[in-house]
Amino acid sequence: MSLRIVFMGTPDFSVPTLRLLVEAGHRIVAVYTQPPRPGGRRGLDLQKSPVHQAAELLGLPVFTPVNFKDPEERERFRALGADVGVVVAYGLLLPEAILTGTRYGCYNGHASLLPRWRGAAPIQRAIMAGDEKTGMMVMKMDKGLDTGDVALTREVEIGPNMTAGELHDRLMQTGAKAIAEAMVKLEMDDLPLTPQAAEGVLYAAKIDKAETRIDFSRDAKDVHNHIRGLSPFPGAWFELESNGKAERVKVLGSERATGAGIAGTLLTDDLVVACGTAAVRLTKLQKAGGKPLAAADFLRGTPLPAGTRLA
Repeated sequence: MSLRIVFMGTPDFSVPTLRLLVEAGHRIVAVYTQPPRPGGRRGLDLQKSPVHQAAELLGLPVFTPVNFKDPEERERFRALGADVGVVVAYGLLLPEAILTGTRYGCYNGHASLLPRWRGAAPIQRAIMAGDEKTGMMVMKMDKGLDTGDVALTREVEIGPNMTAGELHDRLMQTGAKAIAEAMVKLEMDDLPLTPQAAEGVLYAAKIDKAETRIDFSRDAKDVHNHIRGLSPFPGAWFELESNGKAERVKVLGSERATGAGIAGTLLTDDLVVACGTAAVRLTKLQKAGGKPLAAADFLRGTPLPAGTRLA
């Protein structure tokens, strides 16, 4: 037995789920992903999404609609005769005609413990808020923003120095296994749905560039969470005076440290910087156009003695 599945996803995060569903023997009748976008070194070449590329390697049909406003696009989806739609980080809002266009509806893999962190950036927001755990939830989609009934939950601990990139990779694999398990249960008519709690709703707003600059006047815990929550992308940053010019430096790793002083001032020669309360040690940095470097390697090229101010 196997399900006829329409898979909908776009980034790397979605690819393991697609592959696992294929390996499980399900028939993927179509893959929907966002259209190719300008990219490449000069930003002129159209680049297919990671899901698009994976689907072609698997020999699966791919569709890339800009949206689902066109009645013909909705009819094409319905005519696929799928049992279920599986959605993982697709990036497009699905109208009711799509949500109800398969036998069992659409199920979404969402990277949080709903109703906490509904929305676009649940991985980053969980770390930035200092959460000690998160997870993957398989949810039956409805017209709301991540408001559907939950079918399956898998919790994941967030380590004290774990970055958003590391958590992304962990949840990517956890989510693939969770969705594969949910599809087995769905096929066996053994996938109960539980409404989300009314309390504890938080929204994970998309990361704005304006919030990526490091504010060392905050508590060290908050500064540390800010840095690791934005690593590796888009990256938290500070400015450093170099030859009379302000040079932006991304911080991709940090750890909490002891010490006190004027916020933004280096307390040691190995990148311990004072915060509003306590301090953090910067462990991985990257200059504009350069490679990410461990602190010791960075300091060999850019010595920063104690007393240096970071803005």
